[in-house]
Amino acid sequence: MSAKRILLVIGGGIAAYKSLELIRELGRRGIGTRAILTKAGTEFVTPLSVAALSGEKVYTELFSLTDETEMGHIELSRSADLLVVCPATADLMAKAVHGHANDLASTALLATDKPVLMVPAMNVRMWQHAATQRNIAQLRADGVTVMEPDVGPMACGEFGPGRLPEVSRIVAKIEAMLRPRSKRLTGRHALITAGPTREPLDPVRYISNHSSGKQGYGIAAALAAEGARVTLVSGPVSLPAPEGVDLIKVETAREMLKACEEALPVDIFVSVAAVADWRPVKAADKKLKLKGEGKTSTIELAENPDILRTISHKKKKRPALVIGFAAETHDVERHAQEK
Repeated sequence: MSAKRILLVIGGGIAAYKSLELIRELGRRGIGTRAILTKAGTEFVTPLSVAALSGEKVYTELFSLTDETEMGHIELSRSADLLVVCPATADLMAKAVHGHANDLASTALLATDKPVLMVPAMNVRMWQHAATQRNIAQLRADGVTVMEPDVGPMACGEFGPGRLPEVSRIVAKIEAMLRPRSKRLTGRHALITAGPTREPLDPVRYISNHSSGKQGYGIAAALAAEGARVTLVSGPVSLPAPEGVDLIKVETAREMLKACEEALPVDIFVSVAAVADWRPVKAADKKLKLKGEGKTSTIELAENPDILRTISHKKKKRPALVIGFAAETHDVERHAQEK
């Protein structure tokens, strides 16, 4: 990747200081960086610090006589392999959605024909606002890659989604986007299940399996990177949606099966979810109370549908490729063959 270059747009937000670390880490990997620093961005980092780390001139003004004699806003994007907006503020994303071109950053975004990566960072309420979510959906529909922010404490004192992703995650995403892809699965539709399911006992308790969802989410991201259209049906997990993946959130096994059947027909089905095998025949409408120390209670259980078996036995809608995962404690090969 020694010949690869990115154009980095640095927006105005407290996370702008992390763009300096990003430039340094990219440089260590042989990826060159040119930077556009927005007016708001200069309130958090200086052109001098960006230039010192990138080894390149920093661009700040649209109406610069020296730069625009060479059509700077076009030349900047033309000379890059990838345009990265980090941090991508709510304002920058809104400008990109509506095609505004009233400063150098928004003009460069409008003038580029290169892939664009948005790395959002903002207050949790701004991130969750309906307008921001509409803009993100439109950006993705327009072919822009928008990373999911991290969840955690904010500079404003609030907690939730909106933190800039760790620099290591951003670097990995940039490297993946710069890496030539065969796109072998373009035109194919893949359906993935991930995470656990939860079967309610009462309003506060449930039966579930241990599952982080990481394996299923990783498979979904890998298939999307190969060009597949990916539908990910996920039980409750604490993971951001992979970029370029249609995420459907469910709770119970029956909800997961219904979502999978509605996604058919597909070419590929990968059943990774840790689906609860049983559910209470009837969930209590009030919290179940203890009967006293040493006393026992009985809960009648019913078997949940076997999602892998159901999808793989579809006649006309059976996927061409079906892959199943199972967690076993003994006789692993025999149980795998039975699957």
